Amino acid sequence: MNGHIPMDRPRFVQAVSLGFALLVGGAEPSWAEGKALELCHYKKVFGDDFNDLSVSRSNNDRTRWSAHTPWNGDFGDAKFIDPIDIYADPEKNEPFFVKDGILTIRAKKHPNGQWTSGLLSSADPTTAGFALQYGYFEARMKLPPGPGVWPAFWLNANNHKDDKTPSVEIDIVEYYGKFPNSFHSVVHVWNKEDAKKHRHDDFITKVPDDSLSQAFHTYGAEVTKEWIVFYLDRREIGRRPTPPEHTKPLMLLVNLALGSGWPIDKTPNPSDLLVDYVYAFAPDDAKRDEVCKD
Repeated sequence: MNGHIPMDRPRFVQAVSLGFALLVGGAEPSWAEGKALELCHYKKVFGDDFNDLSVSRSNNDRTRWSAHTPWNGDFGDAKFIDPIDIYADPEKNEPFFVKDGILTIRAKKHPNGQWTSGLLSSADPTTAGFALQYGYFEARMKLPPGPGVWPAFWLNANNHKDDKTPSVEIDIVEYYGKFPNSFHSVVHVWNKEDAKKHRHDDFITKVPDDSLSQAFHTYGAEVTKEWIVFYLDRREIGRRPTPPEHTKPLMLLVNLALGSGWPIDKTPNPSDLLVDYVYAFAPDDAKRDEVCKD
């Protein structure tokens, strides 16, 4: 994410071919047949079931979420706002709504033509908040339909803003509403001193048309010293070697952006990303040598 996804749209076609080849030797992958996640080796260390709304400008305010990226940067064609921003309805906490254990992040076009939306980050520019270097990270979400929507659940190194060491980003699900039959998973390595040394490893998972906006699904990534393994509904869809630059804990981010180079003139107004929960699990030392049992 970060608003820096390359805008060369032929990348989509290239990534389709590359992703399919990497996953299954050129055949269309069947994620439902992937290896099942073995969660019994983990313990939950962070979770939000969205029975209430715990968000502020900074995690130093002792909330679960900050309403900005730690580098305070917007991306896409909608402005990320705080619940108390100028466009917000103080009774509804726009752009975030919680009801019946479901978080709604709403993208909305205002009378002045401005689109607003929301982003949640588990850490802030001071690195306050939650982050975890190795473990399993998961969100259960129902994605918005329509061209122009750009929702994502992703992880980013929890660095101080002035840290110039390379940074790792893991996009667990990055969905472009223009293509309702697939989503991206990406591993980025950002070199903050030489942009020519950026690296991106992107693959695409095919799904039935509109299925991700018609029902809730879980999107997860298991991060170990050796591998980053991606899951859909707790079935493996692909894996990548863990970059050697992965030396920092990872914060969790979930957002509804718009655009990414695609037009938003036909984007539904409003558009809603529904989030049932966001969890993080750490390795359970007591079970490290045990075999998962049915």
